[in-house]
Formats: sequence, C-alpha cells, structure tokens
Amino acid sequence: MKEIRFSRHARRRAKLYNISESLVSEILASMRLRAGEHEIIRIVPGFRYPLKIIVSVESDIAMVITNYPLKRGMKK
Repeated sequence: MKEIRFSRHARRRAKLYNISESLVSEILASMRLRAGEHEIIRIVPGFRYPLKIIVSVESDIAMVITNYPLKRGMKK
C-alpha cells in the first residue's frame, strides 16, 4: 500500500472525534490489506472505546471511508 487517502466523510468524523489521520495511517500501515473493503476494529490507548475504520483498497491506494469510536454493542 503506497498511498492512504481519506474521504470527506472520514475527515469530518476524525475531526469530530479527535482522531488524527496519522493514527489511522499507522494502523493501516501495520496491516497487510488485500484489495476489497475491510472493517478494522482496534483498541487504541487514549480512547475510551475501540476505533472502527472502514477502508477500501484498490491496487496501491487505500481509501478510508469512515472512522469513529465504536460505542454501540460495547459492555460498560
């Protein structure tokens, strides 16, 4: 994966929930993603809830569709 792009929606969600693009890029860079859509859920220090990242991979470009804290379905 050579390039990581963020959709307008993903940029807005990241700003709303104070998720840095560099954090999402680090998570994606540490993974080997094949072509297609992927749903990634990671526990990240500094966040109360795990982060959910939806990404679409085509050739060498990963497009982050959305990213947000996963609150739904979590036990308290």
